[in-house]
Amino acid sequence: MQSKAQQPAAGIPANIVPLPDQSPQGQPKPLSAPENFINRELSWLEFNRRVFEEAQDPTQPLIERVKFLIIVSSNLDEFFEVRVAGIKQQIESATSDVGPDGLTPTDTFNAIQRTAHDMVAAQYALWRDELVPVLAKHGVRIHDVTQLNAKRAAWARRYFHEEVFPMLTPLAVDASHPFPQLLNKSHNLLVRARESKGGEPLHAIVQVPRVLPRLILMPRGKGEDEPWDYIYLAALIKHNIVELFPGLLLDGVHAFRVTRNSDLYIDEEEADNLLRSIEQELRRSSRGDAVRLEVEADCPRDFRELLLEFFDLGEPDLYKINGPLTMTHLTPLVTNDAFANLKDRVFKPGRDPALPPHAKIFEVMRQQDVLLHHPYESYDPVVELIESAAEDPHVLALKITLYRTSGDSPIVEALIRAANAGKQVTALVELRARFDEAANIQWARRLEEAGAHVVYGVVGLKTHCKALLIVRRDTDRLRHYVHLGTGNYHPRTARIYTDFSLFTTNPKLTEEVAIVFNTLTGLASYPGLEKLMVAPFDLSKRIMALIERERDHALEGRRGHMIVKLNSLVDQEIIEKLYEASRAGVNIDLIVRGICCLRPKVPGLSENIRVISIVGRFLEHSRIYYFANDGNPAIYLASADWMPRNFVRRVEIAFPIEDPALREELINEVLPCFVNDTVKARELQADGTYVPLKTDEGEPRVQAQWQFRELSRGQARRLAESQKAPTIKLSPLTTPKKERS
Repeated sequence: MQSKAQQPAAGIPANIVPLPDQSPQGQPKPLSAPENFINRELSWLEFNRRVFEEAQDPTQPLIERVKFLIIVSSNLDEFFEVRVAGIKQQIESATSDVGPDGLTPTDTFNAIQRTAHDMVAAQYALWRDELVPVLAKHGVRIHDVTQLNAKRAAWARRYFHEEVFPMLTPLAVDASHPFPQLLNKSHNLLVRARESKGGEPLHAIVQVPRVLPRLILMPRGKGEDEPWDYIYLAALIKHNIVELFPGLLLDGVHAFRVTRNSDLYIDEEEADNLLRSIEQELRRSSRGDAVRLEVEADCPRDFRELLLEFFDLGEPDLYKINGPLTMTHLTPLVTNDAFANLKDRVFKPGRDPALPPHAKIFEVMRQQDVLLHHPYESYDPVVELIESAAEDPHVLALKITLYRTSGDSPIVEALIRAANAGKQVTALVELRARFDEAANIQWARRLEEAGAHVVYGVVGLKTHCKALLIVRRDTDRLRHYVHLGTGNYHPRTARIYTDFSLFTTNPKLTEEVAIVFNTLTGLASYPGLEKLMVAPFDLSKRIMALIERERDHALEGRRGHMIVKLNSLVDQEIIEKLYEASRAGVNIDLIVRGICCLRPKVPGLSENIRVISIVGRFLEHSRIYYFANDGNPAIYLASADWMPRNFVRRVEIAFPIEDPALREELINEVLPCFVNDTVKARELQADGTYVPLKTDEGEPRVQAQWQFRELSRGQARRLAESQKAPTIKLSPLTTPKKERS
């Protein structure tokens, strides 16, 4: 039975937007009418509101609520650094461009500021009024430096003099000392002093050192029940700031934080060396134009006006913060293993029965396709595949796309070993993976030094697809072994992002992967492929054709059905095609975690479209495209969301799942779990708001991520039993019916 939508959760005011209406003649407006689209930026803020709801949820473990509060702040940082920065540039250039929703850049900016200010106020109210008192009840206390007892105050003074004071540098601001170029998201103190009472005001900046913890743990006793006492680094510096200005009378000290435009501006046609150009731009981006100013709530007006003038910002760009200047300073609470009882139960991924530890991975892949669902199933086999290829003397070549990877990546280390061993290694490294540019530059240099061929993508495009091709000389012939994924080659994020990995030696599929690599690294034009859909060449066109096929089935009286799982749905042409299909009678289930510019449930337009978003313990990152096709379904996994950038400005791959057992698993087990979630799902309304779902009395509550975790635990038990005695091998993520939730 389908769940019903509840009213929006209390806390942040809903961001209501106008609904589409009908023409006077009762005919629906054109599909492209602005009323048919939700503003992209406001939809993103609605997503961050759903993250905030996880912090508000009293059923969440306490430290998990703090974690979600941190994520809200981190998300807002990136939003201002990139999206708001771009909108401000549009306003400054007096562009007349409007989006599909019809809002001008100024309209969008004003709506963003209203919503973001409300969100930040609610976020800090939750921290002060609810989480801080509950943390204290559990022995986790954050103290006001000015109210420490004598013993703790003495320790704090010693810590300041020994660990902090040597790091501090006061920077005068006057006619001969211009305002310093403060780094993006740096935490600073603005100091006003006078040489004598009534003298001219003098100003200085003191930067809070980045190398020191922003939340300082004070000494605690040896007993298990001893409390955990913390103080803020910035508050400690502020309390002792007078020692940096001997002989002066301090007239005020207030903390502030500036957010800057962090998008990179690279003209690849003009850049002789892309690597060097990006390195230079990275250095500049940390000092880009200011887009947001955060100050302490008690910062007086004259201080605020001075800072706004320094950064060339207006009053809407100012955020008054009653608490830590950024919630990211609370990270030590989340990373402290001593608080395990206040966190989610530790989850250990299972192993797919087809790929147990020490499996002969090439032999397994020759026998069958394998599909892994991360993080419920371990990412280790992906790493093991690359490590095996590096060591195997029969492997001749490896080709891989690297968009993001970890700082200590075992995958890149294996590629370096393979290159050092004389294998032909080709890595398409995306230097412009946002906020991972510096790490990717480092890996690119190391790979080149080892003798690997490093290709910096295609001019004008980001290489966002996730593909690995291994060429091995088997006893019968040269064979291609391929891994295709929806997520990055990043073992760390694979523990917290939901993604899929396909291992295959399917000749047609592996041949097409080889063609894609040759197209990206060589001079040949894209020849068109049968199995793979590849952006920017044909992905958008072929998706629209698949939607049209469902539409045509419905128009001919057959059942049309689609289920699509994405991170974001923005592309106007695709949205209009979905509206067309809905009008024809196609039932469409969309599972869109983040931005969704489509309006569901609008009579005459989208009443057959249902949109839900799932925000939970793991970040929903996988992309699945399912088309019922009148009983002969097509199902694809992909690296691409349905956004203009994915279709036009990125290299993306959508790959079909053709193995019957794996198709059945996705269609009959995985997708229904998502579609039927009634715990973490929120349903999008026609006005752009999201509401929780409720079930009828006696109807079971379904939580997709919980079901997948339990499935993985059951799989681990069966794998352990199989090592003791022979059992029937199960398909990936398949469990006996009686064990299913």
